[in-house]
Amino acid sequence: MKVLVTGAAGFIGGYLVPELLEHGHTVVGIDNFSKYGPLRKSYDGHPRYRFVEGDAKDPELLWTHARDCEQLVAGAARIGGIAYFHTYAYDLIAENERITAVAFDTAIRARREGRLERIVVLSSSMVFESAETFPSREGDQLRCPPPRSTYGFQKLATEYFAKGAHEQHGLPFTILRPFNCVGIGEKRALGDREIRTGNVTLAMSHVVPDLVQKVLRGQDPLHILGHGNQIRHYTYGGDLARGIRLAMESPRAVNEDFNLSTPVSTTVRELAEAIWRRLRPGRPLRLVEDPPFAHDVQKRIPETTKAREMLGFVATTSLDAMLDEVIPWIEQQIGAGGI
Repeated sequence: MKVLVTGAAGFIGGYLVPELLEHGHTVVGIDNFSKYGPLRKSYDGHPRYRFVEGDAKDPELLWTHARDCEQLVAGAARIGGIAYFHTYAYDLIAENERITAVAFDTAIRARREGRLERIVVLSSSMVFESAETFPSREGDQLRCPPPRSTYGFQKLATEYFAKGAHEQHGLPFTILRPFNCVGIGEKRALGDREIRTGNVTLAMSHVVPDLVQKVLRGQDPLHILGHGNQIRHYTYGGDLARGIRLAMESPRAVNEDFNLSTPVSTTVRELAEAIWRRLRPGRPLRLVEDPPFAHDVQKRIPETTKAREMLGFVATTSLDAMLDEVIPWIEQQIGAGGI
């Protein structure tokens, strides 16, 4: 099929586009390079890939490229790590709402006047930010308290966009919630601010690259946010891309929502230990607990049964395998000044 992907130059987009190309699909990618600045990808010259530099809030641009596509992946968003949530609390809801509205307006029109069959919404595990029962199942986002962060709240709003567009306009949808994506390609965002953490100053993003950077820069003892008991499900970007593709290819995924995640829980302390063992073998790990951010969710534990049973999706890449790929890449980026 032919697919339009907004946010194609983003972190998950960098895994999704080649996944789609490898499985025979034709892809048009739109991105304005607002997060990292101009990037080149290894697949830019692929015969079934066309990249268009532009703003996902431009309705005519989206319409021009969506009208002859079968699916539109709404992946464009202002997004970042935990410090980004707190620095850009207004932009994360206001700007992302504008992006979301244009994507759905375009999809409704392309369904009515063009070839579009479905919109694929890349939501987030943050819709479960305020969850109190675990594991979080599809549907729990309607029962638990709303997210506290503006980012989580807006991601929940994207799911209501899908609900409203389907109820009023008959637009088919698939909602996908990636959990804690880990991989290569995530550089320092243009709007990131640097934060002092122990003897290291870095642009705080996500916990895996942050901890790797600290150890590579010689931090000892290693600083973590809070007690380190926060539970996450670190999921490889390549696995998430495969899950997204499987949902896009499956008729069973129409008008459904799915958690996409590894079933394996890992605490921040366990993650710190795994990174330390690789980079400082034989040296004891000492930890310092820094004050956590306000929106540092303590538990994010998904139920993954639905995606396994309906899509045949299981995230198979272990944390060790992810670190084997990510650590050398971060080391190279530190040397190149990209992170």
